[in-house]
Amino acid sequence: MAYYSDYDDYSNFNRPKYESVAERKNKAEEYVKKMAAKGIIFNPVVIDGKQIAKKWWGIMWCKNLERYSDYANRLPRGKSYCKNGNVIDLKILEGKIQALVMGSAKKPYILEIEIDPIDQVKALDISWQCSKKIHNVESLVQGEFPKDMEDLFFQENGLFPSPKEIHFFCMCPDSAKMCKHVASVLYAVGAKLDEDPLLFFKLRGIDINTLVEKAIDNRLENLLANAEKVTSRVYDEADIAELFQL
Repeated sequence: MAYYSDYDDYSNFNRPKYESVAERKNKAEEYVKKMAAKGIIFNPVVIDGKQIAKKWWGIMWCKNLERYSDYANRLPRGKSYCKNGNVIDLKILEGKIQALVMGSAKKPYILEIEIDPIDQVKALDISWQCSKKIHNVESLVQGEFPKDMEDLFFQENGLFPSPKEIHFFCMCPDSAKMCKHVASVLYAVGAKLDEDPLLFFKLRGIDINTLVEKAIDNRLENLLANAEKVTSRVYDEADIAELFQL
């Protein structure tokens, strides 16, 4: 995977000495500054306070991760890495997450996480359910979440990805199924969804514009249907005369 040309070959990587949280955080900040001086601007994940996520989207993304036993062993370290500013660059693309995480090496590890495309039946289902109520779509676009749609997302086989739908690669030497660097990036996604919930739809391959268009079309259809009902109740002159006994 090509990411930045500034990286050395990690094939002869030697495990570095232990570093404290403060040392690693300072190293991450210095590296970001160093690369900025070279014209390479990163998008670091900065956590304000103790919670990684504070809004529905981010909280539920993180909660979804934590309900899977496959990830249980590495999530605590990953959460710590995320909170301490080790995710120095994060890009959420369609079906893909690219990131850099500062570990104990001199340079950050390159990561890529792929999310399987969402099942089209699920995509059509959410499009249909959202479009029935224009205020639901308006809430989604504004970064809020309609509570009456919560089960659609956060249920078994819902719209949040399951472990079998998540595939990851990290350049670190850790042989575990999921390393702490990958876990930190998955948590960082939760923080980014707090800022921009529409990134969820981008990551899962759902076209939000189509969603909005369907909602508007449904609203127009409802308005026209209501207008026809009102029109059908208009009385002619004979009806009016009879009604008022003229």
